[in-house]
Amino acid sequence: MLQPNIETFLACDAAYEDAKLVLFGAPFDSTTSYRPGTRFGPSAIRHESFGIETYSPYQDLDLEDYSIFDSGDLELSFGNSELALADIEDRTSIILEDGKLPLMIGGEHLVTLGTVRSVLKRYPDLHVIQFDAHADLRQEYLGAPLSHACVMRRCHDLLGDGRIHQFCIRSGEREEFRFAKDHTDMHKFRFEGLAELIEDLRAKKTPIYLTIDLDCLDPGYFPGTGTPEAGGVSFPELLNAILTVTKGNVVAADINELAPNLDQSGASTALACKLTRELMLALTANA
Repeated sequence: MLQPNIETFLACDAAYEDAKLVLFGAPFDSTTSYRPGTRFGPSAIRHESFGIETYSPYQDLDLEDYSIFDSGDLELSFGNSELALADIEDRTSIILEDGKLPLMIGGEHLVTLGTVRSVLKRYPDLHVIQFDAHADLRQEYLGAPLSHACVMRRCHDLLGDGRIHQFCIRSGEREEFRFAKDHTDMHKFRFEGLAELIEDLRAKKTPIYLTIDLDCLDPGYFPGTGTPEAGGVSFPELLNAILTVTKGNVVAADINELAPNLDQSGASTALACKLTRELMLALTANA
């Protein structure tokens, strides 16, 4: 059984036994290719969550009405990606084995591979829905196959064709887009096709893993990220997409790529806190 964390996300202090959803942080950014700092994202989101309210006027739901447990940040090996991924996989497996829904806060996007490895063992027909500015489909980056630039390619190694659904993608090498045409379900720039996808997956009761790279947001809304890309979506668009996906059978999720040190105004962290609240409420209300 997991033990309580000293500082929790706002209102996420239920007893572990009672919790439907379990939050944990993966503060890892060792393969970041441009600007580092996402290792500070989980603790910043947790700490700054006390600047928002427990109530969501978007969903008319309140965190106070749900049992959510915050198990704190993992202590990860910054010098060994595989060790870090193994620790993430272990934590996810504990949560799943106890019949609870895991929500991970990153960290760079490579951390998603650890949770997907665990979730796939429990749900072999898993589909992954990715919100991201970047395709993350490189075979390797600077010789490293375990990189945030390769995370969806590594997930494809596990899942195979047609089970990774990519939205908001607007950056990547030419070969990544060619690979996606044959092997993934890519929707460039926006969320067109998302509602139809969820309707189809929901009808089949397909288990869904939702991964949200916050750089899908336009840097005008969210500058505090390691690899900002112009032309992204707005907060209302991303929130609506989250509420759409969580109507399906979401069995695990993550939200990642906040680098709080890159936005001294604190606005990016505040936005990440709000999205985390909305994601938690939508997951628990629909669980």
